[in-house]
Amino acid sequence: MVIVNPRRVREFARSTGQLAKTDQIDARVLAKYGETIAPPVKELPAELNQDLRALWVRREQLIEMLVMEENRLEHVPPKAKAVAHNLRSHIDYLRKQIKQADDDMDRMVRNSPLWDQYELLTSVPGVGPVLSVALLSDLPELGRLNRGEVAALAGVAPFNYDSGTLRGQRRIEGGRARLRRVLYVATVAAVRWNPVLKAYYQRLRAAGKPAKVALVAAMRKLLTILNSMLATKTPWRPPCPA
Repeated sequence: MVIVNPRRVREFARSTGQLAKTDQIDARVLAKYGETIAPPVKELPAELNQDLRALWVRREQLIEMLVMEENRLEHVPPKAKAVAHNLRSHIDYLRKQIKQADDDMDRMVRNSPLWDQYELLTSVPGVGPVLSVALLSDLPELGRLNRGEVAALAGVAPFNYDSGTLRGQRRIEGGRARLRRVLYVATVAAVRWNPVLKAYYQRLRAAGKPAKVALVAAMRKLLTILNSMLATKTPWRPPCPA
């Protein structure tokens, strides 16, 4: 079995002139898509990775709910004390649940074969427990693919937008959005405290790159470093002084 993005199959159908959509048409389109595109068969994540991912996704969902509740609390009318009390109670509950999820993830990783990879990842300045768990659960291919493939899976690979003499701006697209958000937050800290990424980011900014472009490039470089570390089972080593 192969899992593919349904949007790609729908666009494939439209490219063949098939605009109608029924179950029977979908079945024929899927068969034609598989025959024509031949998407590669990928191994299913190990059961441990699936369990860890379920816990990590739940933590992200709790954080999303926490942010929504905090935003609602900011806009509660001053006299609506009962609503404010209800929101504060729910916010406290969500914070406890997030702390519990953190403890559960730490316990699961420590008592599993993933601990060695976890230690390698967290040895990098700027890479904390949350990003490490996110990579282990949502990017189990890390350390087994080349840097371009890993960057594409995480959604930080730039794609060309050229046509004839037009040279459009390269942009990132697709990938695993939830993982990319966590990687973005970690990179914001890494470009301040990681000596390699800090110098790389500052060099791009000095060359005139916009802040977000330089930050995405730093995300890609961080992912490349982590991919190489897991592939070679080599911990982070501080760079030699200039």
